[in-house]
Amino acid sequence: MKHITRLKNFTKSNGFRFEAAAIMALTLALAFSVTSFAGVCAQVRGSVLRMHVIANSDSPEDQSLKLKVRDAVLEEGADIFDGSLTAADAEEKISLSKERLTLAAEKVIEENGFDYDVNIDVVYEYFSTRSYGSITLPAGKYTAVKVMIGEAQGKNWWCVMFPPLCLPAAVQTDDAADAFLSEDGSRVVHSEPKFEPRFKIVELWEKLSARFGI
Repeated sequence: MKHITRLKNFTKSNGFRFEAAAIMALTLALAFSVTSFAGVCAQVRGSVLRMHVIANSDSPEDQSLKLKVRDAVLEEGADIFDGSLTAADAEEKISLSKERLTLAAEKVIEENGFDYDVNIDVVYEYFSTRSYGSITLPAGKYTAVKVMIGEAQGKNWWCVMFPPLCLPAAVQTDDAADAFLSEDGSRVVHSEPKFEPRFKIVELWEKLSARFGI
């Protein structure tokens, strides 16, 4: 009887150890998977240049003006917004053309009967997880050409300038990203957020990092 009791205790003890080991292995595998995914997301963010145009307000007039300003800036800057402007050289090239881009935007604003100021800068700012066509960009801080109209309190328009996914001069195809990203990066941006829970984990971490300066 004692032997049977000892055997049961041994089985329970080893079963518990096996379960604990399995849970630990699963936790480590999940942590490694998320860490690896987050690393690739960081590579994607470093390779992408975005454009961010913010309207004065959400009124129909201001929202319409936002798109006209966007078009004027893209047209005036056609020589630099040709799909070759990268996150690495955006600040230098925009600073050289900032005055003429601003004047083009102000002209459109005045022609439409408004007197809003406009500010164009290259910034490094947080974006939540967003999709453009079949491309999904993970949450985090990106380099962006930011156009702020008036109080800049309205809904924004955003797009991907590099890789060129939304420029008039660019071939508008989601496959354009594959030419500029690593194989892992391409796999991430073509993932569907609905079926990729790691996007949510990365977004939560990046949101906390942006908020607390981690």
